[in-house]
Amino acid sequence: MVTSVEKAFRVLSVFGKGHDTLSLSQVAQLSGMDVSSCQRFTHTLVKIGLLKKDPATKRFELTARTLDLGYNFLSGQRLVQLAMPYLLHLSKETEETVNLTQLDDTDIIFVSRFVSRHMLNTDVIVGTRMPAYCTAPGIALLSRLPEQEAIAILDRSNLAAHTPHTTWKRDDLIAKIRLAAKQGYATAFEEFYIGDASVAAAILDAKGRPQAAVNVAVSCMRYARDEIAPRFAPIVVATAHAMSQG
Repeated sequence: MVTSVEKAFRVLSVFGKGHDTLSLSQVAQLSGMDVSSCQRFTHTLVKIGLLKKDPATKRFELTARTLDLGYNFLSGQRLVQLAMPYLLHLSKETEETVNLTQLDDTDIIFVSRFVSRHMLNTDVIVGTRMPAYCTAPGIALLSRLPEQEAIAILDRSNLAAHTPHTTWKRDDLIAKIRLAAKQGYATAFEEFYIGDASVAAAILDAKGRPQAAVNVAVSCMRYARDEIAPRFAPIVVATAHAMSQG
């Protein structure tokens, strides 16, 4: 392992929502590095164009060049490219927000997103992470793993209630995963954001393992809870099946 590479990415990772600009001491504190080491890394990252430093305030921020890694990932992912026409069709058919997500240990990451004009929450963009256990895509993905593997992910997760509606207790989550495995799709109602509901199904690879999930997200103000799954689950499941390799 090349420690200097790990430290450079540790510095870059401290920037984000709420930390768009940081002083050298703040970067050091958030990255767990001493100021002297942090100064060398920030100087190098400025020189190669991944950070910029305001000459007046001496504060650092990410540059647009950091998007190159994300672009390279998305443009090089065959699944993302293949999914585009299916996601676009699903978006047009439902007139609701459609997402493609992938599992990264205990989180899901949004890798493609078509936003509906009805969507009130605009905080979620490509690259956003959410805990898998309290999202419909996350439960859909976990439901297609061997159960012990899914439970191991739950056990590594920081289980907590993000809203009054979050399913977060271990036994309840296992039951939810089993139900999703049985019915072929997962649902979430206001579990991470108040007012959001979602229906998701997993996309399987040739070996039957989940490689991504597709979901439709809607506003709870526009649909009664008991009509969301009957309305959207069939088309979400059909879309996921069409993209699967099994």
